[in-house]
This record gives sequence, C-alpha cells and structure tokens, in this order.
Amino acid sequence: MSVQVEKLEHNMAKLTVTVEACAFDKAIDQAYNREKKNIQIPGFRKGKAPRKMIEVHYGKEVFYESAANILIQEEYPKAYDESGLDIVSQPEIKIVTLEAGKDFVFTAEVAVKPEVKLGKYEGITVTKIDTTVSDEDVDKEIEAERNRNARTVKVDRAAELKDTANINFEGFVDDKAFEGGKGENYDLVLGSHSFIDTFEDQLVGKSAGDDVEVNVTFPEDYQAKELAGKKALFKVHLNSVTAKELPELNDDFAQDVSEFETLDEYKADVKAKLEKTKEETARRTKEEEAIAKIVEKSAMDIPEAMLRTQEDNMINEMAQNMARQGLSMDQYFKFTGTTLEQLREQVRPDAENRIKNSLVLEAIAKEQNFEITDADIDEEIKKMAEQYKMKFEDLNKNVRDSDRESIREDLKIQKAVDFVMDNAKERAKAKKKAAADKEESDKED
Repeated sequence: MSVQVEKLEHNMAKLTVTVEACAFDKAIDQAYNREKKNIQIPGFRKGKAPRKMIEVHYGKEVFYESAANILIQEEYPKAYDESGLDIVSQPEIKIVTLEAGKDFVFTAEVAVKPEVKLGKYEGITVTKIDTTVSDEDVDKEIEAERNRNARTVKVDRAAELKDTANINFEGFVDDKAFEGGKGENYDLVLGSHSFIDTFEDQLVGKSAGDDVEVNVTFPEDYQAKELAGKKALFKVHLNSVTAKELPELNDDFAQDVSEFETLDEYKADVKAKLEKTKEETARRTKEEEAIAKIVEKSAMDIPEAMLRTQEDNMINEMAQNMARQGLSMDQYFKFTGTTLEQLREQVRPDAENRIKNSLVLEAIAKEQNFEITDADIDEEIKKMAEQYKMKFEDLNKNVRDSDRESIREDLKIQKAVDFVMDNAKERAKAKKKAAADKEESDKED
C-alpha cells in the first residue's frame, strides 16, 4: 500500500491510497467466501457454487463492491497513520480504480485539525460573582427538604392553592364531548398551571364531593388545532382534597434527613454545601466567560467536515441518553415534529463552540508546554476508581495505552483552563456603563 497526501483549502486534505492488485484479488476471494452461502446457482446446492460459475452467472464484478469495502476497512487506518496528519473528521471515500488484476485505488477526503492563532489569554478580565450564602438561601434549601419529606393527608376543608385535588372530569365544546377531554381519578396540584387557562383557580374553595362546572378558553396556539381558541365547559367532580403536612423543624428532623444530631449542625452543613456549589458554579461561569473572550480574539479556520463530525458526536450522545430512557431517535423526531437536519441546525452553534474552545485550550497547553507525568495519569485513574467504587489495580489493568493518552490530553486541557483562571482578573459588573445608560435614559425623558 502507498499513500499520497494532497493539502486542500480550508484545512482539508485528500489521501490517495493505492493497494496492490494481488491484495484486491485476495479481497475478492474473501468476499466470495463470505457471501457464497447465500447464492443459489442452477445445478449446485446453495452455497456450493464455485466462484467462476457465480461470476459467469452474475458478472465478473459481482464481488467487487464487497472486496472494496474489505480493503477500505483494512487499509484506511494504515493510511491514516502513514499520512502523519491530525485528522478530525470521518473520511469521504471515493473509489478511483476497481478492477481485478489492477491496483485498487481510492481517495479519502478528510478534515485536518486547524492551526490556531491565539489571541491574548493571560490577564483576561472576568466578571466577579458574589458567592455569599444568605440565611434566606439556607432556609429555602431546608424548606425544600421539608417538602421532600412531607406527608400527604386528606383534608375536610375547602381546597386551597398547592393542595392536590383528585378529580373526574369531562370536557365539552359546543355541548359535544371532545376526544382526550375525559379523565378519572386525576391528581391535580392547584396552582401548578398544568391545566389550561383558569381551570385550577375555579376549583379553589371547593370541597370533596362537590360537582363544579369549569369554563375555560383554549389558547389560540393550542396543539390540537380543532380546539385552538375555542370555549369549553368541563364537568368536574372532586373525589378528594389532600394537602402536604410538613415535618416540624427541629433536631428530630435534622436526624431524619442527615447524619447530624442537631438542627444547628444540619443548618451549618447545608450552608457549607451551598457555598461550595455557588463557588463551583461561579468558577464554571467565569471559565466560560474567559474562554469565550480568548476564542473571540483568536483566529482559526474550522473545516465543514470537522463541524459535521462534532454534530454527529453530539447527536449520538443524545441518542444514547434517550435510549437509556427507552426512547429512540425515530420516536423523538415523531414526537417533536423535527428532522435530523433540523436537529443538526439546533446543535451546530454548540458544536462550533465546543470545537473552538477545545482548539484554543489545546493551543494554550502546547504554547505553555504543560507536562503530564505517568504519576499524574495514575492519580486520575485512582480518582476514577474511587468514583466507581473499584480498586485502583482492577481498573488500571483495563486501561489501554490509548485511554492513558486520552487522559493525558484531558489533563493538559485542564491545566490550560487553570492557567487562564489563575492569571485572570476579576471585575465587578460595569457600574459606569449602567450609570451612563441611566444618564442617557434620563436625557431622553
């Protein structure tokens, strides 16, 4: 096999791969042995016809396509390595010569990782973010925990907002029941706005056993076009009304929901966790701001094929996440009324941002010549082992050389992020600009 590399515009390249004729003839034999079991020729038992007889019957090119696929799968990875290029897309394959007795020739057009002309990345100014945790923040978190541990009890009083009304209902438009407008034993949280218009408001003040006529109007943009903008009457029967009974806020509550003995200890822990969360969120926000500013001042020519590959990766991630929830991409497209190309358009801005951010951080890591030792990689694998509750030795023996290199590159990227942030400058929100805007507004008035 031989490879010729031709550099194209916009960080694209074309590999011309030539494979010896004898290798193509061998691939035809492989294709014949794979496919003969499915071929029936008169005078022979299925799967027993000689290659020559099959070629006479179907034409000498009958196995060419399969043989080409065999060779492309075998030879492209070798050509990839031999090219010395940093390829960042799937190849676009075209067959040039396909004939028994001749060299097999194909081309692979690929995207090459763009060079980055870095803008300023030291001393980047980022917005200062207040990470103070107030007593109100702590109270709000504890109140949420109380709600998660609340009991649901039936009440004899009239329904109030936040109560749950268990109802039977049937909807009518122009005195006719409509499809999908009927339900029984439905739990409706009053004030949740899960039903249209003022439906829930009209149940407030009603009690279990009451029959209520609820009058509403469907929105103009309602998904069921035949109901859009129509007035409707719902006949509703309240089966029961239930309310949340919150646990009392005391030491017993703290012991039930945490490892602490007293409410004060629990509150202190809640505050510490909120502070940590706020600090982590603030750092991520500042990192995003800093990297966005560096990207804006940097220059790179991203090839379309690289962008398409990133879109594919993101869509595949999305498909895997949905599959874990029992939903296929076909179902997703049906439910959302979108197409694959529309989904591509939706993810493209994020795909482009991911590529630019990654390229910029890689360029910083290269310019700063960050070194990652084998000990650094082992330390990262130890963290992964702790996360998965495994022994380091058990996990490490399954980590391939390629996995270690991937970890090495990830750690370089993290070092680049840390370098940018360690050298960043914080500033409060632009008060001067806000004051100038107010002054301009006052003039207009």
